[in-house]
Amino acid sequence: MINFKVKIPPKASNSKIENFFIKKGLKEIINLSKAKSKGVNDMIHLSPYKPELKDLYNLYNYITLNKRITILEFGSGWSSLIMAMALNELKKKYFKEVKKLRRNNPFELFILENEKKFLKITKRKLDSFTKKNDIKIKIHYCFSTVKMIKYNGNIASEYTKLPLCNPDFVYVDGPDQFNILGNINGINIGHKDMMPMICDPLKFEYFYTPGTIILTDGRAANAKFLRDNFKRKWIYNKLKKNDQHIFYLNDNTLGKYNSRQLKFYKSKSL
Repeated sequence: MINFKVKIPPKASNSKIENFFIKKGLKEIINLSKAKSKGVNDMIHLSPYKPELKDLYNLYNYITLNKRITILEFGSGWSSLIMAMALNELKKKYFKEVKKLRRNNPFELFILENEKKFLKITKRKLDSFTKKNDIKIKIHYCFSTVKMIKYNGNIASEYTKLPLCNPDFVYVDGPDQFNILGNINGINIGHKDMMPMICDPLKFEYFYTPGTIILTDGRAANAKFLRDNFKRKWIYNKLKKNDQHIFYLNDNTLGKYNSRQLKFYKSKSL
């Protein structure tokens, strides 16, 4: 594997992963993960996706191992809960250190969703979990419609409203492709043979600070689209076994504050 400056979660057995969730007080997730999977052509979901333990375990470790500070999530679900938990644990360890960095949304999670129903479900889960587990991070619940557009001459989709933040970790697991407004030359991705194709991470590109990580959960075609359209120096890696695509912004430092941030990422964990 190439050395691309992202700490990859170590392999873990199923029993170790289940023990992790039990210790975190999330045995409910283990039970729900064993529900029957939907068929390959059953792509329209009227209820939330079942949790995938391995994906959630890896997501937690990507955030904690790489000491992320501000997260933007495209989509919502069990991943939102896991990211909130990870940020809360990092806040307990590194709050004093991060205060020295120029980060205006430290240990905050921004959730962007194009389905009001699923956003309400996620908020209800998180409200209950945060109260029970004394989680003290700020969570922003953001709703936006998504429409079809052209980006650099290619058909894509975009959120009509984005949250005001500059994340150092972006998780792409949305939007729901069957709730996209409009069409381009008669094309809308709400068809089972099409695939998600958001361009929003590209519009952020020149605001990202070096060291930023973008992780897509599956969405191989969208990851290819992002990779082909990024302008800055990104290191890309595909993890086939996990069906994940990772981008690391390896651009030159923007100055002393960004250098401090990069040094914080590299320093040994407490």
